[in-house]
Amino acid sequence: MNIQQLSKRLETVVSYIPKQSKIADIGSDHAYLPCYAVNKGIASSAIAGEVVKGPYLSAKKQVEDAELTREVEVRFGNGLEVIAPGEVDCITIAGMGGALIASILETGKEKLTNQPRLILQPNVSAKSIRTWLMDNEWDLLGEEILEEDDKVYEILVAEKGNPKRHYSDELEKELLLGPFLMKERNDAFSKKWNQELRQWKNILNNMEKAEKTDALEDRKQELIKKIQLVEEVLIP
Repeated sequence: MNIQQLSKRLETVVSYIPKQSKIADIGSDHAYLPCYAVNKGIASSAIAGEVVKGPYLSAKKQVEDAELTREVEVRFGNGLEVIAPGEVDCITIAGMGGALIASILETGKEKLTNQPRLILQPNVSAKSIRTWLMDNEWDLLGEEILEEDDKVYEILVAEKGNPKRHYSDELEKELLLGPFLMKERNDAFSKKWNQELRQWKNILNNMEKAEKTDALEDRKQELIKKIQLVEEVLIP
């Protein structure tokens, strides 16, 4: 992967960046995404944020090698602390767990006062992000699910607005599976949720053999509920 060609996953993230945006890529790793977006004329400028020293130094080298030091600034810091309120109009966060992404947004809420577009790509637990968006009045504009290198990824795009606009009375199901993705039900969607079902049923089977406790029973009922929700969509 380089600034001329991104992975399919990151190219899909970039495709949702509004033209000539000032972007911040949080957890930027090698700064491939911001360098690519600027190099292609999609973003006018970019901030690459990284909290781990090694990737931070790699990002700085990547920007220097690409001769983009005027347009792409690499900053060391945790989450949204690398940007000032109103400094960017689009934020990308890709390749982390959904709970971590939701935590970054929650901790840095004061940096979102100008209502930038959010493009979020969780590796797991997209539900955590949908729930955060709902609770904080962000409108989920669109979703994609795709497979690359035998892994399935979800991408969520949101802007400040009516958080319930694309949801129905099946809210619990849609927060878990995604309101847009449920309607499309492409091959990647089917693959992801069939895999999840197999794993959950194995866990449930092991729980049945374990010593009964109240905590275990609560977890079991929660798992049974999730299995039912997914099966209702996959086996209508």
